[in-house]
Amino acid sequence: MFVYNANSGLGNALLDSVHKILDPNTYNCNLCAITFGFFSEHKKWKEFRKESGLEMEFLHLDEFKKRYPNEKQDRESFPQVFILKEGKLQVFLRKGEINDMKSQEDLILAIQAKLS
Repeated sequence: MFVYNANSGLGNALLDSVHKILDPNTYNCNLCAITFGFFSEHKKWKEFRKESGLEMEFLHLDEFKKRYPNEKQDRESFPQVFILKEGKLQVFLRKGEINDMKSQEDLILAIQAKLS
């Protein structure tokens, strides 16, 4: 489960896209920046996602908090990637790991390494 540090909705998506372009160094969601461009999902990431055989779910922060109200993580903990094990969420990739990534390839390699 990939959780962005951004809220859902068209207005938020537009503001986030503009922020990514105008001031990428202060944009709060490196996961968004790595997986999506201004208008669409990055090609290499999309291909990996479709061909990986992994079940992936993508949630915005507000959607995650609504679905998992008992998760005691503040906004500063995101973005994060979780894995569901025995009915419980476990952190798969932490914010720091994601923020250190520079490209789609970094994300893909991190996922592959953690799964092997």
